[in-house]
Amino acid sequence: MKFNKIYVAGHRGLVGSAITANLKARGYNVVGRTHAELDLLDSAAVKRFFDEEQPDAVVLAAAHVGGIMANSRYRADFIYNNLQIQQNVIGEAYRHNVKKVLFLGSTCIYPREAPQPICEDALLTSPLEYTNEPYAIAKIAGLKMCESFNLQYGTDYVAVMPTNLYGPNDNFHLENSHVLPAMVRKVHLAKLLGAGDYTGVRADLAARPVSTISDSASDEDIAMALSKYGIYPGKIVLWGTGKPLREFLWSEDMADACVHILLNVSFADITAQCKSEIRNTHINIGTGKELTIAQLAALVAKTINFDGSIEWDTTKPDGTMRKLCDVSRLHTLGWKHTVELPEGVKRLYDWYLSTL
Repeated sequence: MKFNKIYVAGHRGLVGSAITANLKARGYNVVGRTHAELDLLDSAAVKRFFDEEQPDAVVLAAAHVGGIMANSRYRADFIYNNLQIQQNVIGEAYRHNVKKVLFLGSTCIYPREAPQPICEDALLTSPLEYTNEPYAIAKIAGLKMCESFNLQYGTDYVAVMPTNLYGPNDNFHLENSHVLPAMVRKVHLAKLLGAGDYTGVRADLAARPVSTISDSASDEDIAMALSKYGIYPGKIVLWGTGKPLREFLWSEDMADACVHILLNVSFADITAQCKSEIRNTHINIGTGKELTIAQLAALVAKTINFDGSIEWDTTKPDGTMRKLCDVSRLHTLGWKHTVELPEGVKRLYDWYLSTL
C-alpha cells in the first residue's frame, strides 16, 4: 500500500522517531508536530491540523507514558490524557477519510495473571495489574475503538501492542522512565560517583536536569540528592525483588514491524485468522524472549563495566511478575525481530553517552 502523506503523532518519541526515520528512508512524505506546535489534548487544534495537512495515513505513537512510579502516582493523568489523545486523533482520522491508521498500545493491556506467553485472545479475561490499570484501560479503549470503527464503517485501522521498548531517544528521567533506560542511567551515575568523577556527573545532569538538583549544588548535595533515587557511589538500589520476568524489544525493530504492518497488513488479513467472533484483532509485537529484572540489571552493569553492588528494595512493588508476548500472529504476518538484548543494551548505552 502506498501513501502520499503519513502523519506520525509523537514523531520525537522513542517509537515515533524510529518509525519516522524508517518511513523517510523508504522515501515516504512524513509530517509531525511537536507538543508545542500541536497539543493533541486540544480537539479544535487537532481538527485544524487535519484540515490543513490532509494525511492519508496516521501512526498514533503519541501517548502519556511512564514507569511504575509515575503510573502509581498520576493515575488520573494516565487515563484522561490517553483517552483524550486517542479520541481526538482517531476521530479526526475518520472524519478526514484517512485510509490507514496504526494505533500503538502496550502489552500492559493484558491481565496480571494471563497465561504465558500471552496471546491476543487473553485480553479482558481477568483483572489487570493494579499499578498501571488506568493506562491499560485507556489503551484497551483505543484498540477497541479501532476495531469498532472497522466493523461499523469499514475502515482499516490496525492496533499493535509492543512489549517493553528501548532505544535511541528513550526517556531517562529518574522518576518517570521505564525500567531499562532508568537502570542504564542509574548504573552510569553510580559508576561515576564511585570513581569520584563529579565532572562526569555534572555533564549528565546538564544534559538531563534533575529538578531537585540546582546548577550550583555542591558535590555533597548532588550525592545526597541522587541517593533519593537509589544512586550511591558504587551502588544502586532498585525497586522490588528483581524476580519479575520481562521481554524487551529494540525500538528500531519495533519501528520496522510497525512500518511492515502499515504497508502490508490490513484489518482483513487479521480477521481472516479469527475463528468465530471478530474481536482481539490487535497484534502483539515482541521477541518472544524474556529474562528477570535481576538478570537485566546484571547485563546493564556488565555493559557499563560497573563492578559495584546492586541491591533491591523489597518494600517497593514488583508489578506484574511475568509478561511475555506470544508473537505467533506477528510471525504469521511476515515479521521477526533482529536485534538481541545484549547488542541492544550496548547500542543504548553508546547512544546515551553520545548525548552527554
